[in-house]
Amino acid sequence: MPPAAEVFIQATDTDPGPRAQAVVQEAHRQLRLAALAEPHEEHTLAFAGQMHRLLTATEQTLYAAVSGAAETRLLVRARRAAAVTIGRHGDSLTAAADRAGHAGAARTLAGMLTVHLETEAAVLLPALEELPGVDLSALVGDFTTVLEGGRLEDPVVVDVREIPHGQRHPRIFTRFAGLASGESFVLVNNHDPKPLRREFEATHPGRFTWEYVQSGPEQWQIRITRVDSDD
Repeated sequence: MPPAAEVFIQATDTDPGPRAQAVVQEAHRQLRLAALAEPHEEHTLAFAGQMHRLLTATEQTLYAAVSGAAETRLLVRARRAAAVTIGRHGDSLTAAADRAGHAGAARTLAGMLTVHLETEAAVLLPALEELPGVDLSALVGDFTTVLEGGRLEDPVVVDVREIPHGQRHPRIFTRFAGLASGESFVLVNNHDPKPLRREFEATHPGRFTWEYVQSGPEQWQIRITRVDSDD
């Protein structure tokens, strides 16, 4: 039987699935309303910041946790591509020279956000629920933290030896997503994580380095560094 804190009743407010849906849906609703508001300089700057936080929160939590899993790898790539497109249209909105241009860009962006949310609600969040090792409640908590302008914990050392095997990779990919180019963390494990390296090569090709600091026999330490390209 799971610990008391993990007990929930499906299809109720205690179920992490509906709770996650509600949190993400409200964030998108607020952004759509901001996009459609009357244009003025103060509002435009606030909207740009709000959109950036939403896209960053989604990337650092929901996408990062499942980007390495075979079941969701292509889905996350598609969602990331959509997020880039939304970001570009958001730039068009903030750069609109007159009310007519702003209104047209706002309607386009609001429609894109609606489709984006519907896809996440119908596909991404259910996939997160089904993927072994993903703590959806914790991810939504982290999502809210970033959305509100906070920062996630960024430990220099990520020791996964006491974490159940199914929960290790989501934790590691989430940590990697929070790195800026050139930043790194040291992964500590009780075996050589070769499958994890293959997942990194599949999902982040050319965007990381893998350096063994210690290679057994009882402990492995690997420094993982983000080395994003300019494109």
